[in-house]
Amino acid sequence: MKSYANLTVGVLALQGAVSEHCQQIEQLGAKSVMVKNPEDLTLCDGLVLPGGESTAMGKLMRKNGLFEVIKTFHAQGKGIFGTCAGMILLAKQLKDDPTVHLGLMDIEVQRNAFGRQIDSFQTDLMISGFSAPFPAVFIRAPYIVNFNGEKVESLAEFDGNTVLARQDNLLACAFHPELTANTAIMELFLGMLR
Repeated sequence: MKSYANLTVGVLALQGAVSEHCQQIEQLGAKSVMVKNPEDLTLCDGLVLPGGESTAMGKLMRKNGLFEVIKTFHAQGKGIFGTCAGMILLAKQLKDDPTVHLGLMDIEVQRNAFGRQIDSFQTDLMISGFSAPFPAVFIRAPYIVNFNGEKVESLAEFDGNTVLARQDNLLACAFHPELTANTAIMELFLGMLR
């Protein structure tokens, strides 16, 4: 296994699956930091935007002064990984919804694309560059309906819709890799930060 000991990765800690992401980051040998204010972000090489409720997270980011700071962080070339609600926060466009949060990634996202909480499921997903299927957990998950640029690379699809994509130093994931014992997607992100 590669060593990520020189990396410090922040996890936006306003709401959502924070500790599970921190555990995976630490498990891979990197240092995790819970990001609640702009000062926390100055310590980080990369940032994870976890699953949760995107509207609430967007409001809390603004309230805590993190909104513009995260945009600057991205402009400095630092990596950002959004899972589930994090994908919604990264998107430049939401289908049938005028809301735009960070608007950093050239994607249009459909919220709650697979239905409500009761419709949650797990499936083995083939991911570009991975030798084995990934156990993807979908909970009120979004998916990407459109790419608005040529820089976006689809890494995985489910039922013909993109559920994992990369654009430069951004990674967006519709499912919850932090809820499995498989660290391959977190490793992909940490590899992007080197």
